[in-house]
Amino acid sequence: MNFRLLPALFLLLLFSIPSLAQIPIGEEPEVDYTSPQSFEIGGITVSGIQYLDHNLIIAMTGLAVGDAVKIPGDNITKAIKKLWDQGLFENIAISLTKIQGNQAFLNIHITERPRLSKFTFTGVRKGEADNLRDEIKLLTGDVITDNVLIRSKNKINQYFTKKGFLNVETDIVQKKDTAKENNVVLFINIRKNGKVRINKIIIHGNDHLSDDKVKKSMKDTKERWVFKPFDVMDTIINNSPGYLVRGKFVGLRQNVENTFLDKVKLRIFKSSKFIKEDYEGDKQKLVEKYNELGYRDFMIVRDSIYKVDKKGVNIDLYINEGHKYYFRNISWVGNTKYSSEILNGILKIKKGDDGYLFFNIDPVEVKVENDSIDIELRIREGKQARINKVSVKGNTKTNDHVVIREIRTRPGQLFSRTDIIRTTRELAQLRYFNAEKINPVPKPNPADGTVDIEYEVEEASSDQIELSGGWGYGRVMGNLGLSFNNFSLRNVLNRRAWNPIPSGDGQKLSLRVSSYGKGYMSYTASFTEPWLGGKKPNAFSVTYMHSLYSNGLPKSDTTRSAFIINGIVIGLGKRLTWPDDYFSIYHNISLQRYDLDNYSQIFAYKTGYSNNLSYGISLSRNSVDAPIYPRSGSELTLSLQLTPPYSYLDNRDYKTLSVSEKYKFIEYHKWKFIGAWYTKVYSNFVLFSRVKTGFLGAYNSDIGVTPFERFYLGGDGLSGYNSLDGREIVGMRGYSNESVTANYATNSNEGGTIFTKYTIELRYPISLNPNSTIYAMGFLEAGNSWAGFKNFNPFVVKRSAGLGLRVFLPMFGILGLDWGYGFDKIPGLPGANGGQFHFSINQSID
Repeated sequence: MNFRLLPALFLLLLFSIPSLAQIPIGEEPEVDYTSPQSFEIGGITVSGIQYLDHNLIIAMTGLAVGDAVKIPGDNITKAIKKLWDQGLFENIAISLTKIQGNQAFLNIHITERPRLSKFTFTGVRKGEADNLRDEIKLLTGDVITDNVLIRSKNKINQYFTKKGFLNVETDIVQKKDTAKENNVVLFINIRKNGKVRINKIIIHGNDHLSDDKVKKSMKDTKERWVFKPFDVMDTIINNSPGYLVRGKFVGLRQNVENTFLDKVKLRIFKSSKFIKEDYEGDKQKLVEKYNELGYRDFMIVRDSIYKVDKKGVNIDLYINEGHKYYFRNISWVGNTKYSSEILNGILKIKKGDDGYLFFNIDPVEVKVENDSIDIELRIREGKQARINKVSVKGNTKTNDHVVIREIRTRPGQLFSRTDIIRTTRELAQLRYFNAEKINPVPKPNPADGTVDIEYEVEEASSDQIELSGGWGYGRVMGNLGLSFNNFSLRNVLNRRAWNPIPSGDGQKLSLRVSSYGKGYMSYTASFTEPWLGGKKPNAFSVTYMHSLYSNGLPKSDTTRSAFIINGIVIGLGKRLTWPDDYFSIYHNISLQRYDLDNYSQIFAYKTGYSNNLSYGISLSRNSVDAPIYPRSGSELTLSLQLTPPYSYLDNRDYKTLSVSEKYKFIEYHKWKFIGAWYTKVYSNFVLFSRVKTGFLGAYNSDIGVTPFERFYLGGDGLSGYNSLDGREIVGMRGYSNESVTANYATNSNEGGTIFTKYTIELRYPISLNPNSTIYAMGFLEAGNSWAGFKNFNPFVVKRSAGLGLRVFLPMFGILGLDWGYGFDKIPGLPGANGGQFHFSINQSID
């Protein structure tokens, strides 16, 4: 029964009882309710309304003063129905208040539905509650109708269903708000009841593909998996001609091992929750997989999803593979640029090469015989396309000009796939966007032979924070660092731009503080503008540094010893176009002053000062395809840092000068080369190889090689406290810190003037998510350092091997953990080699 018709029935009953009409004393109505009579509406009043306008209510009914109506009659019934259809009212009644002659006066009495005062969630986390508010979009003052409640409940259930909570229950309770009349508070009680996961996927009808291959093609629909190592090993051994010897497979088929590794990776790192939308998409992926293998008649006959318990479902998938088809004869028609022999050789045309965007391939089956197909590929090359418009979509934080200046595809140029690939690389190198989601979208305009290109990007967090503490060099060290990699200097004074800092212009601001207490304090600040002037990629940078080392005593104490370093570096870099545009050159001028006050821990003199004014130049080539996990390309850098040859500019005899006088102005020339190569060897396995070498030389044999700027090899490569004399610390896993340095056992502060280091790593990505990129590695390293050329031999090296893990978090940079084993003993330093753990934050120790 429709309860909404009750008021209409009540109205008919009302008009059938003459005593309910409000008639003035002395007047007798002459209305026969058994026989409807016609009246003219003399007036309409509204009662019971608090929020809505009375005239609006009357307009909703369709009744108006002066209208002719029959009492009782359809006009009144229709008026009530129109008000009900609004969904705003709980009770509606239209009554006859008086009759004057032929005029009837009516009153519309309405009880409004309650309005929303506030609402609250129970049974969910705060973050989920915030998301649900966006989903249901309830606002204070909304009229609470049945439709509102049902819609809100459905939205909540749909939200959790998408996340795998198929058994979610939502109950919405209304309670009167005692502080506001005709207002209610909604208590939305949610019981998620745990995620529903896929217990088993059962495949029926697959004769040519194994269950595992069918399931593997379903990328987002995975069954729950419990790792049983002995069962897995038995399965592998029983299905391969290999043998298990001391925990290692001998003679194991490579494809079996890879299948197992893929299975472990997918099942550990992919959720087994059931999501209907993902499941439907995966069924289409399965069809495409079979089609790729030649089963073009493949079809999914039916499927069945049923519960096995409160938190699990099974999926039965019935398929018909059909016959497998093979290509027999392939011919080409219409190709003028490439011969049929070339096309037959590659059978893969690269869309867009040389501007041929509008070429067309129409594959035509000219003959089908049994399981063989003859294909004729009809080509229409079209004319070369030119770029019309270039745009960027998705850069919600980074300003347009920062992105556009890195784009190699310009309006008016011929369309080039090579330029698009290069642009994708350049945008990835910025590290402002998710490298895996950069998507160039060409939009051809065949009518005028042009193409628009839209680059779709997704902003990623590029700012980083370092807050760390550790034990090193006999002390507990604390570090705090902030790096804003997409900074905007011009908006510093704009209060609206602080969210939380001004950003979007591609500049870099870094701040870092280190200390272990009164005895050591160091801070560094640097700023980089990658496009000085905004027109050319000329990078300008300035860095200031200050360090204080002391015994912790106050300045008034006569036994106080202190060592203060102040320095500034100004740099200017430029991208080159020759030999190719992967090259760049960088110049810098560096000034450092070392002030010693009764400090004898490092240098041969206790009190005095030294100045280090140098010019640096480096030539680099960087062609890696991605900044975090490169798969191809190389990085090559040749650098030279040198000071003026002061000793040749005066007539002093440096053989007779004191040590403090010799080093008032430090002189040296320092050469370094770094070469690194990335090679994709199989699937996502990447072979990384690198060589590093350095040489520190002197101008004047009477002075010798400066004790500053020397090389120290070994350990985790952490710099900071122990780099007070400008030393360069080079990490080498499997050995303790700096232990592979020349003569380190007899004089830990002497350092080396020559070093070489060789590294080979085999890397494999566990996760390429830009918010948490993770990859593992196995490595081999070798290296050594020497006090001079007299003992130099690049083939006499210390060796190590081990395993490592890298985790990239946008907020912290790259976190590294390595275990290395040093094979060669260090004379005079027992325990310096052997098994060693190494930890790093936002730096390379390999």
